[in-house]
Amino acid sequence: MECDRSLCYFVTILPEVCHRKGEGYMIDALAGKIASAIKRIVPDHPASEAVLKFSLSVVLNAFFIIILSLLVSLTTGRTNEVLMILVSFAALRQLTGGAHLKSGTACVIFTSALFTILSYVDLEIAMTQIINAISLLLIIWLAPIGIERQTRIPKRHWPKMKVVAVLLVIVNIFTGASAIAVCFFVQSLSLIIARKGVKW
Repeated sequence: MECDRSLCYFVTILPEVCHRKGEGYMIDALAGKIASAIKRIVPDHPASEAVLKFSLSVVLNAFFIIILSLLVSLTTGRTNEVLMILVSFAALRQLTGGAHLKSGTACVIFTSALFTILSYVDLEIAMTQIINAISLLLIIWLAPIGIERQTRIPKRHWPKMKVVAVLLVIVNIFTGASAIAVCFFVQSLSLIIARKGVKW
């Protein structure tokens, strides 16, 4: 019951946190302050303040997603599942791209809540393989997409990234891990959102 109450509270506060004016850009503001401080201390730093801010935003987003997801998992008792989802989702997202939220803070809250919910999913093998197959088709069709700002890998190598992403899903077809299958499926759905140009 304690775990269920923690999960319900976490999911309940998600819309409020994501839509509060001024607070949705907390991580972006923090990245900006750190970038400004770096340029003051090291004015000859080769990267511009804008580039530093963007890079720091990516790092801070990942850091807070990992920390918040793991902290919540300690109350739900699903730490192993969350760790598996964190690694699997991050790997596929780096290779395939996908939709992005408007602010870093909204991204952290939404993604951590999503991972917490996904950690409770336990599918039968037949359903696991169905969503594996759907993910595979979506990746072959759309990936990579919306990846321009999140990687420095030259565009000529993007087809190789698609191949690696496809191989990840194929490996999970053989292992049949439902938690990984679900997080691959969610990431694959974000490719459709990115293709339609939806801005959250």
